[in-house]
Amino acid sequence: MKNRDIKKYYNFLKFKRDFTRFSLHRVKSYEIVMFWLKSLLTRSQFLILSGILVGCTAGLAGVVLKSLVHYIHYVITYKVHFEDQVFFYLIFPFSGIVITSLVVKFFFKGLDKKGIPVILYEIAQNASNVSPVKMYSQIVQSAITVGLGGSAGLESPIAVTGAAIGSNFAQTYKLDYRERTLLLAAGATAGIASAFNAPIAGMMFAFEILLTGVVFSDFIPLVVAAVCGSLISRILLKEEVLFLFHTRDAFNYHNLPFYFILGIFCGLYARYFLVITRYIEEFFHGLKMSRLQKAMLGGAILSVLCVLYPPLFGEGYDTIKSFTNGEIKEVIENSFFSFIAYREWVVIVFVAVVCLLKAFATSITIYSGGNGGNFAPSLFAGGSLGYVMALLCTQAGIQDVPMTNMILVGMAGVMSGVLYAPLTAIFLIAESSSGYDLFIPLMVVSVISFLMAKWFSPISPDLEKLANQGKIFTREHDRNLLSLLHTLDLLDKDAQVIKENATFDELLEVVKNGKKNLIAVLNDNLTLVGIITLDDLRPVLFNKDLDGTLTVGNLMKEPKAVIVENDSVVDVARKFDETGSWHLPVIKESGKFAGFISKSSVLNSYRQLLQAHSG
Repeated sequence: MKNRDIKKYYNFLKFKRDFTRFSLHRVKSYEIVMFWLKSLLTRSQFLILSGILVGCTAGLAGVVLKSLVHYIHYVITYKVHFEDQVFFYLIFPFSGIVITSLVVKFFFKGLDKKGIPVILYEIAQNASNVSPVKMYSQIVQSAITVGLGGSAGLESPIAVTGAAIGSNFAQTYKLDYRERTLLLAAGATAGIASAFNAPIAGMMFAFEILLTGVVFSDFIPLVVAAVCGSLISRILLKEEVLFLFHTRDAFNYHNLPFYFILGIFCGLYARYFLVITRYIEEFFHGLKMSRLQKAMLGGAILSVLCVLYPPLFGEGYDTIKSFTNGEIKEVIENSFFSFIAYREWVVIVFVAVVCLLKAFATSITIYSGGNGGNFAPSLFAGGSLGYVMALLCTQAGIQDVPMTNMILVGMAGVMSGVLYAPLTAIFLIAESSSGYDLFIPLMVVSVISFLMAKWFSPISPDLEKLANQGKIFTREHDRNLLSLLHTLDLLDKDAQVIKENATFDELLEVVKNGKKNLIAVLNDNLTLVGIITLDDLRPVLFNKDLDGTLTVGNLMKEPKAVIVENDSVVDVARKFDETGSWHLPVIKESGKFAGFISKSSVLNSYRQLLQAHSG
């Protein structure tokens, strides 16, 4: 046994010597250990180890961000009296967006891409290689924005950070595309699990959103990453920071009509939220103002909204907890509504207006220059919507309205419709409230909301533009693989060409010396005017009576379709299907002839991608 240990240690020292001597890049000592472990462990074992390390790191990043933002909110909300809070609500949200905009401009060179679409783009178009900057840039930006009162969530930045951690871990240890994608998803899973203390919801997020259209068979690294992220959160975060709800009512099937109606309202609100988001995005994008000016405008509007309605300040989870704990009076007392006598209708109007304005506040925060996501806003709006509906039912004289359950289920409903992720929403609320007996109402409301969202728009509006451009994966797996190919990479540039005014003898000479079955006919400007195939030549090739009368112009024909060099391979495949051709000509944007693409080259490239992305 002792000799075996000595031999293993000797092998490790030999590996370290060879690695440091011959490696192209000098690395840290812990990386040497990891490379050594990679050489000893099987692929599955190393991926599980990687999942643990990525999960712990991403979970820790989530804990740091949540703790920092919670402390800032605690100081502003509980350490300062309301009269002074008005000052803070007026200054901090404005400062948060402006400072974030300046940080992006001067420290991150203006690269402000954010949100889940960034991860999906990297998976589809950049072989899951995420920039190392993303491992900390999202934390810095979202901490400033949300910490100082931006009305957005931290979960999307945490997910992007975790994805960057997983991707860069895989890049460091030379893992292939499938393994990089798996660890990227594992990092994002751990981030979501850490943010919500909900490991199953983290996994559902990966399956529903990140890994759409990606085929893989390994899921154990996702499990261990989710568990590690959740454990880190549970161990290090205080309970008031965690996304937990202790009070709820037992499920009663007699209350199902409430949930059916709530599902419809959640679907309608989710559509409203997405429409407002798109409108605000286009508004700020269309402004002919500098980045800083947009930030100042958005920050000023957000500050006014927070002064009028303080629950719009930050993520809003504390407000939802106040709803579930019956502490609505304290929420209203910290606003200008405290000057109005406390009545039920006052509460309904206050919460309803906050719910409607949340869509504006979130969109302004994100698109004017701040950083954040839609997770927390959708949950906040859903809880507010459920609360308003429960109050309306109570005011109508209906007895035994399950108010707490309506709040919780409403959160899942709106999140399902906004993010197009019903399973993530269902398990998130079930885990955070220990409400597994609420699965039936959660499923009813989430599915109704999701189906209504799909009816309005088959693809999430956040992703629709990228999906239409073929820059992210969808559930159409064939289209996903084709989108990874590039038209010019499939081009056969060694094409046979002839001028349109050439003689028949010159054409025969091209056929005699060439090896292609297809000839492109060009004019003096090198523009394609037709094509000639050997099938066109066979009937006249040995007919001596026609030799003197035939010209290239007589023999050529128009191609059934033409490919432009910037066409996507999805469009190329569609043109092949529509025409039934085996070869199609490609022209440049200038109109000049570029070459031919054959269906066989598309099929061969597709087959290679299928082998690389499956398994």
